[in-house]
Amino acid sequence: MSHLPTLSATEIAAGRLLLRKARDADRDGLVELMTDPEVREHLGGPRPRGDVERFLDAAGTAGATAAPGAYVIADLVTDGLLGTLSLDRRAAGRPGHVTGDGEELELSYVLRRAAWGSGFAHEAASAALRAAAAELPDQPVVVVTRTANGRSLRLAARLGFRPVATFEEFGAEQTLGVAALSGFGG
Repeated sequence: MSHLPTLSATEIAAGRLLLRKARDADRDGLVELMTDPEVREHLGGPRPRGDVERFLDAAGTAGATAAPGAYVIADLVTDGLLGTLSLDRRAAGRPGHVTGDGEELELSYVLRRAAWGSGFAHEAASAALRAAAAELPDQPVVVVTRTANGRSLRLAARLGFRPVATFEEFGAEQTLGVAALSGFGG
C-alpha cells in the first residue's frame, strides 16, 4: 500500500451522479459488475460468482469501496449503483508508469451494461479528477486501458489523457495514458 496521498472525499456530487461509498443495497450490482462477461471483456473476463460472493461476505459490501479514492457511481435520483470508480495509486511493481518511482494516481472505472453510452463514465471521472485537483498537489494521473477497448480509449482522450506507451499485462497489450492533475482544476 502506498504512503502517498489520494483523494480523501467520501462523497462527490457529479451532476446526475453521486460518487459514494458502497452500501449493503449495492451488493447485487457489485456482483453483476464482477461477473458480467461483457462488462469484464477487457478486464480479464468475468470472475466466478461464488468467489465474488465470498469476497463480499468476508469484506462486507462496504469493503468494496473502503479504500480512499474508491467509489460507487450512483444515480443521483434513485441512488442505484451504475458502476464503480477509483482514483488510487498504481503499484510501483506493475508495468505502466510515467515517473521513475511509480505510484502515480491511476483512474479506473467500470459501469454496468445498462449504464453504457449515457456519458456516466465521463461525468464520474471528471468529477473525481476535479475533486483531486482541488485537494492534491499537481502530479501525473495515469489511465491504463486494454488497447483493444476502443470505447475506453476514446473516453480517456475525451477526458484529456494522451497515450504515451503500450505494454503487456494480463496477457494483452495495454495503453498507458497520462494527464496532469492540474488540467482538471477549475
